[in-house]
Amino acid sequence: MARITVKVHARARRTGIAGRLGEAWKLDLAAPPVDGKANEECVRFFAELAGVPRSRVRIVTGATGRMKVVEIAGIPQQDLERLLG
Repeated sequence: MARITVKVHARARRTGIAGRLGEAWKLDLAAPPVDGKANEECVRFFAELAGVPRSRVRIVTGATGRMKVVEIAGIPQQDLERLLG
């Protein structure tokens, strides 16, 4: 199981990792922060990146904020860091 801390920038032109911010990663999301759309896009992005079903990705903390901790089941931490780097 892997965990990643992200700082979300909603309403970006496209969804993707935009670099590091200290211990966190900056995540641009093309979805607006309304009605959970940004959270859905965050889960979709990490599921696609890790190659796992969406049901294996969950936002552990920060569901209503910009700083989030995302947990991905079915992938080791080293593999996730390799995919991000």
